[in-house]
Amino acid sequence: MNSRNKLRALYSLVFSAMCIAVVPAIAVAQSSPAERLADFRERVGLLEDQDAVENLQATFGFYFDKGLWQDTADLFTRNGSFEYGLSGVYVGQDRIRRALLLFGPEGLAQGYLNNHMQLQAVITVAPDGRSAAGRWQGMVMLSEPGTNGIWGVGIYENTYVKENGVWKIDTLHFYPSASTDYDKGWARSALPMKGPSALFPPDKPSTAVYRSYPGNFVPPFSYQHPVTGAPLTNLPQAIDSVLGK
Repeated sequence: MNSRNKLRALYSLVFSAMCIAVVPAIAVAQSSPAERLADFRERVGLLEDQDAVENLQATFGFYFDKGLWQDTADLFTRNGSFEYGLSGVYVGQDRIRRALLLFGPEGLAQGYLNNHMQLQAVITVAPDGRSAAGRWQGMVMLSEPGTNGIWGVGIYENTYVKENGVWKIDTLHFYPSASTDYDKGWARSALPMKGPSALFPPDKPSTAVYRSYPGNFVPPFSYQHPVTGAPLTNLPQAIDSVLGK
């Protein structure tokens, strides 16, 4: 069930005469109707926040795909950061806006393809509803004039904050997992990630240095295991670091 359906279901519970049936008998006996209503309102608020963050990230994907760099940068906080692979970290809306031109001209142009699909969202909203983290699967399709197309896949690990009631991206970090030539395919082509731009150097070095496919680096998870509650730190894949560590 996606967040919208969960939100509708919870609204139905709040305003339904049978909502009391979903509350354990002990909790019902110990809480007043006003307290239960306040609890439901808080839960609905967090679901609305989750939905807003999901829409924010999806909006980033649409803007980024079409080279709408001005609008893309406006989705970030004033001091937000943007990190893509091993290209370093750009800090602040103005720096991000200029760095996005490294992916192509404003509005893209004939022969450019820059699709970055945002899939498999896992969004964790803080209890106070002021910040959130999100992990996404990113499917990538790229092309530039005079070059072969590229297939790619990667993981987003992002953070978000609510400013004056509006959710914004605070940190965006895309970890490319694999890239390949469109014609050759995964079995015959493993393209390396690009390094920092000499034309427009980043503000900070990359926060994680690793090899993409055929290496197998798993970005740290921002959320705990949903059943055990334990942090996902014991990952089976060893880091294939370019530093040899």
